[in-house]
Formats: sequence, C-alpha cells, structure tokens
Amino acid sequence: MKKSVFAIAAVVLSAALLTAGCNDKTEAGASSSASAKPDASKVTPGGELTWALAGTITNDSLDAHKAGFAPTTRVMRNLYDSLVVELPDHTFKPWLATSWELSEDKKSYTFHLRKDVKFHDGTPFNAEAVKFNFDRIKDPATKASSSLNEIGPYESTEIIDEYTVRIHFKTPFAPFLSNAAKVDLGFVSPTAVRKYGDAYPQNPVGTGPFKLSKLTPSTQVEFVKNPDYNWAPETAGHQGTAYLDKLTVKYVDEEATRVSVLQSKQVQVADIIPPQNLVALKADKNFNVQETELLQANFNLYLNQQKEPWNNVKAREAFRSALDIDSAVKTIYLGTSKQGWSPISPQQFAYTPTLENTYKPDVDKANQTLDSLGWVKGSDGYRTKDGKRLTVELIDTQGNREKRLDLISIFIQQLKKVGIELKIVSLPSGTYSERRLKGEYELVAGSQFSGDPDVLRQLFSTKGPSGVNNIARANDPQLDAWLEEGYLVTDPGKRKEIYKKVQEYIIQNVYAIPTYVFQYSVASVKEVKGITFDSPAWPVFYDAWIQK
Repeated sequence: MKKSVFAIAAVVLSAALLTAGCNDKTEAGASSSASAKPDASKVTPGGELTWALAGTITNDSLDAHKAGFAPTTRVMRNLYDSLVVELPDHTFKPWLATSWELSEDKKSYTFHLRKDVKFHDGTPFNAEAVKFNFDRIKDPATKASSSLNEIGPYESTEIIDEYTVRIHFKTPFAPFLSNAAKVDLGFVSPTAVRKYGDAYPQNPVGTGPFKLSKLTPSTQVEFVKNPDYNWAPETAGHQGTAYLDKLTVKYVDEEATRVSVLQSKQVQVADIIPPQNLVALKADKNFNVQETELLQANFNLYLNQQKEPWNNVKAREAFRSALDIDSAVKTIYLGTSKQGWSPISPQQFAYTPTLENTYKPDVDKANQTLDSLGWVKGSDGYRTKDGKRLTVELIDTQGNREKRLDLISIFIQQLKKVGIELKIVSLPSGTYSERRLKGEYELVAGSQFSGDPDVLRQLFSTKGPSGVNNIARANDPQLDAWLEEGYLVTDPGKRKEIYKKVQEYIIQNVYAIPTYVFQYSVASVKEVKGITFDSPAWPVFYDAWIQK
C-alpha cells in the first residue's frame, strides 16, 4: 500500500449521463435513462471535493490515447471531452460535434464542430485538432493503447473547412460512434503534445471542465475548474463551468483504507466499495451509495491455447468444470455481483442471455477428462504427465482490485480437487506486459471496458489490433471472420445475430471463462450531490456539488 493514499477520479462530463443527478441510495442501471435536471436554485457552487480512487494512475500517465487501465480512464474524463454522447439505449447526442452524417458507402463520417471550444492552453478546437488527434492515435510512434482499437480501420481525416471534418475508414466501422463517445478518443491539445513531447502524459491538456493543477507521482492528481468551459452536452445537468472549484484524486489501492477515509470524512467520495461495506453504507443516512453495471468485457479467465495441454478443448473444459464460479462469486461478493455467462456484460449491446446456465461445475467430469488425457494424480493430490506437474501460473499486475485475487484464491482450492495447481504470479506492469505479449504464461485474467461488442475483436481475433498476441491466444479463422463481419455490418439486428454466434462459439470452445459481472459502486458523504455516470459507466463530476 502506498503512503498518502487516496484518489479522486473525476471522470467527468462524459458521454452518456446514465443517471443525471442520482439521489441518495441510488442503484443506477446501465440501461437507465437520464433523470430530470437538478433545480439550479438549490445548487451551492464552489468548494473542493476529494475522491479516494480504487487504483493508481499507471506510470502517472494522463494521455487519453495511451491509457489502458480502468483507474486511469476514470480520472481522465475530467480533462477530455468527446465528439458525441452515448445514451443508455445506445443512441447518440451531440457534444463537441453539433451534427454528423454517414456516407452512402458507410466508410466516412462528416462532423460539424462547435466553434466556441478551446483547449486549456488556449489552442482552438477545430478540424485541424481533430485530424491531429486521429493521426496521432494511428501513428505507431504514439504506442496508443485502447484508443488504437477504438479507431478500427481508420484511414485518414480530411479537413473540409475550419469546423468541418471528414473521417475516412478503409471499410465500414459500425462501432465508431460508440467509441467516439469514450474518453479513449478524447481530444488532446496539439500544442501541448508538441511542447511536452514524451512528457505530455504528465502534462495533459484537454478541453474538459477541469484542468490539471498538480500531479504528485504515485500519490495524487489535483484538478481545478476550467473557467472558460461552456460546451457541455445537452444531456448534462447544467451549462457553463463545473460547480466544484477543485477535485483532488488520491490513489488508495487498499480497500479498507478507502472505506476508512470516507467514513472519517477525510475524503468525500470513494469508489469500488468492498461488498462487506456496501450494506452498511446503504443503511447509513450519512452516506449516499450509487451502483451501476459497467459496460465491458467481463473479468474473464484466458487459458493460453498455444501451450499444452490447454491447446486441447477437452482440457479447457475440464478446467472450467472444476470451477464452481457461482459459489465463489457469492462467497466473495456477498450478493453484490452475479456470475457472468458471456464474455461481455449483460447491459452490453448484443448480449446473449441464452448462454446463462448452459454449463455447470462437474468435478467428476473434470477428473475423468484429465484421466483420459493422461494426467495422473499423485500422492500429493496434483496431477503429472511425463514427469511434469499440471501447474497453471496466472500472471497478474493489478493486485486485488475488485477482490479479484480473493476470487482466484477460491479457484485455487477448487482446482486442487481435480489435481490442477494454480499459482498467482504478481509482476510489475512492464514485466507483465512483456510476458503477456510474448505468450509466456498459462493463464491471464482481465476485463476490458467498452460500450460495444467489437471489444471481442481486440480480445479474440488475429485480425484485430492485438493480432496473434490477442489475450485469448485464439487463432480461429471462423471466429476471425465473424468478428470482422461484426464491425463491418451497420444494421443493428444483423450485428446482434453475428455477436450471438460469437459469444456462443467462445463459450463452446472455452476461449474464455467468464467469472463475475462487475457492479461499479461510488459512495459519498450525504452532502455530495449530482454525481452521474457516463458510458461505459464511469462517474462524472461536472454536475457534482456540495450541499452547504
């Protein structure tokens, strides 16, 4: 645990305001619509808010185009705005773009931009800035992260005039508007990128309602209100500058510390509240609790199919059969989360509910299968073959975020019953990334926030941005073909049919083992009002205010 921990991620003013102004003890489903705007006469602007963030800003990087981990993304929404806003029903509203058109061949989007927007450093937001950003993401020198997947088959950006821009793709790209609503495709200042070079991630400049005041490495980041801000989307609770004067994001990895500093009111907001504390906070009139399902690829287990015996689907089936996921999820999350059955979350577009309860734990079947594959149990209870123990190393770099390692610990005991030894290997982020890309592991586990099922192309396709290094280590021509078709087809009904086949195929072949559906939680002292959620479901602080 780091010292001086806590963190507030002000993921602000984002795409879809899922719950504009959630009230006390609110549960905000990802499919809920924005509620009525708050009564401006009751709002008391000003003040400072501190949030204990569940996590750390990786490498202290606040570069919208390079961030890949969720804690960083939650913080960046303070800084960066998007072209459009995605609503809970997966429709779209204007933001930095006032309107847009899709070409007849479905390969080009023309955006008409607001004319009153400028970056924190005074640089105008215009067609040239849009072109700079998309070209920057595509440039291999940028080493873009999630944003590279979000632009798909991007080809070029054409400047029509100062405030009109046409974005060209090599093929139709159905997920683009959904991706354009996310902070991964938020806009960085071209002037700042050129000025700071490699140091830009620690000196971020966007167009958002807050701007960077101070970044203390590995500890916290401080934002102050952008005094010029007046371009919130129509879905926001108000227009003009943010109500808060200052937001401080303190990094608090340790969940007990996060709850403690909230209860003692050293901070006003904390996120990802441990299950054992959620019930107590919900019952306490001094606190508000908000929950919403995160739109994402679930926290899935991925066995390395390029390593024996996991290149055999029967071995993968035996591994899954050994797991009583429902029991483990109930034990760890105490009813606050449920078992996942698909690689994507239930509120995600094209989720396939018919996958639910299609398989079950079966220790006898797992043992029989492993026996048939020649893995023999020894006196210590573990299996061996040709003198090699059946050991699975799970490489990890994020620790017990969302109580994931606690969940894995139960899986360790369950797998031991069938003779599989599961070990957790904790690594620094750099080492983890290197081993992951080289395929030097038996098992990895992770989630990927995204509002569109095209995220599966990143995770499972050799033709996606990760290529043969996709996290599932899948190399399946049929799956590749469906995932390519899924982002080429723009008709929603046809896309649902495609992704139904994709999800069923992934589960049938055990290319991933879903574990739990993540319910993202935010707790605040009762005086804090107006926290909302964006797409994929991060907290938004633009409308937040402190009752006095």
